[in-house]
Amino acid sequence: MRTDLHRHLTSPLTGVRNLGILAHVDAGKTTVTERILYLTGTTHKRGEVHDGTTVTDFDSQERDRGITIFAAAVSCVWDGHRINLIDTPGHVDFSDEVERSLRVLDGAVAVFDAVAGVEPQSESVWRQADRHGVPRIAFVNKLDRAGADLDAAVASIAARLHTVPLVVQLPIGKEDGFTGVVDLLRMRSLVWADGRGTFEEGRVPDALREEAHRRRRVLEETVAELHPVALEEFCAESTVSAQTLSAALRDLTRTGEGVVVLCGSAYRNRGIEPLLEAVVAYLPSPLDVPAVRGTLDGAVQERSADPAAPFAALVFKVNSTATGRLTYLRVYSGTVRKGDAVLDVGARRNERIGRILRVQAGQHSDVDQAVAGDIVAVIGLKAARAGATLCTPAAPLVLEPPSVADPVVSVAVEACRRIDTERLVSALARLVEEDPSLAVRTDPETGQTVLSGMGELHLEVAVEKIRRAHGLEIGVGRPQVAYRETVVRGVSGLVYRHVKQDGGAGQFAHVVLDVEPLEAARDNGAGDAGDFAFRSAVVGGRVPQEYVRAVEAGCRDALAEGPLGGHPVTGLRVTLADGATHSKDSSEMAFRTAGRLALRESLRSSVMVLLEPVVEVTVTVPDDAVGGVLGDLAARRGRVTGSTARAGTSVISATVPLAELFGYATRLRSRTQGRGTFTTRATGYAPAPDAVPRGTPGR
Repeated sequence: MRTDLHRHLTSPLTGVRNLGILAHVDAGKTTVTERILYLTGTTHKRGEVHDGTTVTDFDSQERDRGITIFAAAVSCVWDGHRINLIDTPGHVDFSDEVERSLRVLDGAVAVFDAVAGVEPQSESVWRQADRHGVPRIAFVNKLDRAGADLDAAVASIAARLHTVPLVVQLPIGKEDGFTGVVDLLRMRSLVWADGRGTFEEGRVPDALREEAHRRRRVLEETVAELHPVALEEFCAESTVSAQTLSAALRDLTRTGEGVVVLCGSAYRNRGIEPLLEAVVAYLPSPLDVPAVRGTLDGAVQERSADPAAPFAALVFKVNSTATGRLTYLRVYSGTVRKGDAVLDVGARRNERIGRILRVQAGQHSDVDQAVAGDIVAVIGLKAARAGATLCTPAAPLVLEPPSVADPVVSVAVEACRRIDTERLVSALARLVEEDPSLAVRTDPETGQTVLSGMGELHLEVAVEKIRRAHGLEIGVGRPQVAYRETVVRGVSGLVYRHVKQDGGAGQFAHVVLDVEPLEAARDNGAGDAGDFAFRSAVVGGRVPQEYVRAVEAGCRDALAEGPLGGHPVTGLRVTLADGATHSKDSSEMAFRTAGRLALRESLRSSVMVLLEPVVEVTVTVPDDAVGGVLGDLAARRGRVTGSTARAGTSVISATVPLAELFGYATRLRSRTQGRGTFTTRATGYAPAPDAVPRGTPGR
């Protein structure tokens, strides 16, 4: 069933699938991608992660570390359908790469380890896909491993992801004896012979026939509960046909009411063909997803996936290579050709498309045009960044950009040689351009250049990239975490009067503020407005609306530095209770200044507490090392939340302050003779236990 990728393909948009591979670290995402490329004839040799020969992990750091770091796009053809596929990272430090990829995808394959089931980062990427409304199918991988259990993995999907798993396959054999699957829709067996990449179709084995019929019945009943057409047929015929089941599974996948579950072993090349068939059958084409929505001058517009419509595309990744600056696009409507002029709406800048490339991870091939539904890279854009909207200059539109998480870990970086300082500045600027989840700033007090990111590994990879790509020797200081300050007990009726008269027009603003913790405001019936909420309770027009907005802007200015240590302030609600104006001297500037200074004074009078970022740590260690690992976590102020045993190993879950995790990887390896592993997932902020709330009695 192989198809030549390079032959002329004229399939319509119904034959296009834009999908991502999502999973926890080491669940087998990259191996699944490699087998898909091999079976579709895109590659002629199976790449292996442990050999550093994979197509999508083409960066030198990915091959050295054996993990996916950067989202890589590839394209292949299966059964007349073009599949644009993005292999995403599985480490929490690179979740922003997953976020940007999900923003432009129409569907996804979630890969789960048959031994571990749903792991922490599996859950995180699932939630990210939920936010974007991306339909998914599940592939339970590594069924050939000792301890593999499809039913346990499916149970964890139902329990932890709160979805309805619709299992359409039954494994043939267990662990080393896993050779194939029973297709419960068509009631046939698919067996992969050793050393061959294709399956042999046959009858359901006698030993599994009763179990297969039982599971088919469970599938029919579950689908009938969720799908009205299947329910009608089930009530009338006491069964559901394969055709009706397939149509119902397609509908349930696209609405997110259920998730189709398949199984296999990607490393042994078993189960990939049915996975590709499920991708084509159940995941949507660009025509099946809602038209993309954008704004223009505050008005919402829709653009359908029509090659004849005005061109609109979203930039989701930028990469600087030896051959130039690559800008990755998802084309949502219209057609773009080489040499076309496009408008970067956010930057209000016209650019010209030099070349259009069909991307194969680190390899590229030129194409003359890209149409709605395509994911391509272009050369020639000089300023467009991730999140930018490109469109026809005559029909501008702004598409919603991917969200960018706030960095939580920082390091101080400097060039070891003074003459390399300017080169380092340029390298850091290029790094931030490629990865929006990184941030660079100059500390106003110390003058240090501070690089911030999503985690220790994220920063380590970024620094190493500068060293390798630019040949710079860089000194790195100890990372600093991003602390926050919040209000424990606020103040009411704080009066602030801003009066300034130094010749000419004066400034006058009188405000009265109430400050309270945001959680208390929610408990009193207020809506959730994020980390800061502002409202006005002024009556009788004592403060005009434009001055109210100025007070809110001033309060937001004051949130940048809190009274405890100059950290950003979060989790509070401010109410403008009263105020007064002057007929001549009041202005928006005066009320903004009054709002800023009044909130600063309010915070100094409130009971404040310092918050520190905390993460959920999942540590997998041999049973004989559990005691030492638990003691080390306790020394790092960790709070153990759970522990489970798995075939000679223990999986420990704990909540640990991020500041205590620096250097933990080395410490864990030394305590477990290199056998221990851990993953982290950000869970938010918690009060620092040693911090005494400022403003408490007795201080």
